[in-house]
Amino acid sequence: MSFFLKTIHLGRLLLYVGGTLLGAVVSSLLSSPDYTALIKPPLTPSSWLFPVVWTILYVLMGIAAYRIAGSNARDAKDALKLYWLQLAVNLLWPIAFFRLEWRLFAFFWLLLLIVLIVRTALRFRDIDATAAKLLYPYLVWCAFASYLNLSFYLLNR
Repeated sequence: MSFFLKTIHLGRLLLYVGGTLLGAVVSSLLSSPDYTALIKPPLTPSSWLFPVVWTILYVLMGIAAYRIAGSNARDAKDALKLYWLQLAVNLLWPIAFFRLEWRLFAFFWLLLLIVLIVRTALRFRDIDATAAKLLYPYLVWCAFASYLNLSFYLLNR
């Protein structure tokens, strides 16, 4: 147990997990997520589930980035740039979908995000396989979100 505690760099962990969560909070405040007035597609989860799932995913993402930042790999810096890029794309999606109501645009933006997540996971895998695996639930959730996004667009035109 003491070995585990000694190997954690708390400041770095807080930077990556906290920075990821802070971005999510700002994005949420700017987008005011609410889809109660929309016709919902089949399989739409209850509204309380979204913040729970996203919080878990953001923590996993932050831990993945933390692991990469702590590696000695020469590609770590480039992998982290890709991480921050995909996170920025992620955080802009709710603004397009909720605030601007650009639902079709948001769908294609989400497809871009999925491509960036795959690229990030592949880069992470080359450095730390566990870090890449921490992104898999995020990728699956975004694939599901793309179904929801397109369905919301088609049902609410």
